[in-house]
Amino acid sequence: MSESVPRLELLRFLRRVQQQQLEQTDRWIAAEEQRAAAAARAARVVPPTDPGFVVSHGIGRDRKPFEVHVGDCRMAKRRQPVPPVEARRLLGEGVEACRFCRPDSELGML
Repeated sequence: MSESVPRLELLRFLRRVQQQQLEQTDRWIAAEEQRAAAAARAARVVPPTDPGFVVSHGIGRDRKPFEVHVGDCRMAKRRQPVPPVEARRLLGEGVEACRFCRPDSELGML
């Protein structure tokens, strides 16, 4: 069969196949470069630190604290991060401890 097809036509076919393979390799290289760039960006991003404790505030002018939570508690609304010393002080002054995350137990106040 190869004798009936001119050698020049076979070489041109081979070149087209190799060109397609080279284009595919270029796409793989580009995709890998994008993955490497995304990984480098992710490595530079510093994950947020856990605030330790947060205080939920009321609505309105007063915005008084009404509940103390452990930092990652999902029950905390209108939250403000506070250090452990401030959380202890607020609990000592009568601000409620969250029933779900129990910051008073976490702070050793029970």
